[in-house]
Amino acid sequence: MSVIVLGGGLMGSATAFFLARRGIATTLIDSGRIGAGATVASFGNIRRSGRYLPQLPLAHRSLALWNRAEALLGRDVEFRATGHLRLIFDAQGLALMRRFAQDAHPWGLDLQELAPAEIRRRFPGLGPEAIAASFSPRDGSANPRLVAPAFAEAAARAGARLVEEAQIRAIRAGFTVETARERFHAERLVNCTGHRGAAIAAQFGEPVPIEVRGPQMGVTEPLPHRILPVVGVWSAEHGAYLRQVERGNVVFGGAVERVRVGADGRAHADPARLPAQLRAVVRLAPALRRVAVIRQWSGAEGYVGDGLPVIGASATTPGLFHAFGFCGHGFQLGPGVGDAMAELIATGRCETPLEDFRITRFAA
Repeated sequence: MSVIVLGGGLMGSATAFFLARRGIATTLIDSGRIGAGATVASFGNIRRSGRYLPQLPLAHRSLALWNRAEALLGRDVEFRATGHLRLIFDAQGLALMRRFAQDAHPWGLDLQELAPAEIRRRFPGLGPEAIAASFSPRDGSANPRLVAPAFAEAAARAGARLVEEAQIRAIRAGFTVETARERFHAERLVNCTGHRGAAIAAQFGEPVPIEVRGPQMGVTEPLPHRILPVVGVWSAEHGAYLRQVERGNVVFGGAVERVRVGADGRAHADPARLPAQLRAVVRLAPALRRVAVIRQWSGAEGYVGDGLPVIGASATTPGLFHAFGFCGHGFQLGPGVGDAMAELIATGRCETPLEDFRITRFAA
């Protein structure tokens, strides 16, 4: 069997790695540089709380792989299971958390509910106005700048071919991928092209409603390391989130609407939104009130109409598979998606349920 994987973000690189580990002839093709698209714009959050419940088996599978990432990849991608703390500031947020915690328990996720005194004791300086919080101790974060290249390099060591900066001119069933540099052939094709995935699916008669937007991200100057967990908010609105990296910088995002993507296909951070964003961030960690922001950025992400990704086999074209449209919350799922796709392609089945993510849900 031979496979072409289109898209060198985390999903594509992980898929190529797990295919190559199975001894399958794999070619990974990206129109730019490996890991330079939406993955590198990610916050790096590895969380299971707040997810669509049928997504939890895939999230559990992925977390097990995150815990083995350094051994699997031969390099540290800065995965740290520091825990995921979600603060609650009102009764609506508390109800959201308790309902999710109750519903998620049968799916294998146990959240700790923390009272204000316990938040202050365990996480001093975080959310002083919070009325409660949830804590998931096994979750955490990783470095989005390192992880896709690490998967791709490990895939190459396992026998995969990496092709970068290859603009795709045509894709034909069978499968032939014609690029500006070379023409490639394989028996299977995996569409991991992020927000461009819907256009490829449409070529094969599988339209998917998708909108392209970008997160508003920023990072502060280095500070003494005081914030251990990833911090977020339980809210029906766009909640803020932050984490402190080991070098001391605090990465933050959320709290404002995602930015639109320009005619150049890129998402650009909007400095006018920064004051509102920082007000929300400071509510999580008041010590950041007088800290300098040294950089802002964004990246184009695909948001599917129903808020869920497309994962699985094509319904129109044998040998075609999709994994795209992760709606801004795919980073945690990346290793699990790659492993699940490799299993599905190699064996025709997958031990992790993927039915809710079938592309046929849009067929009507």
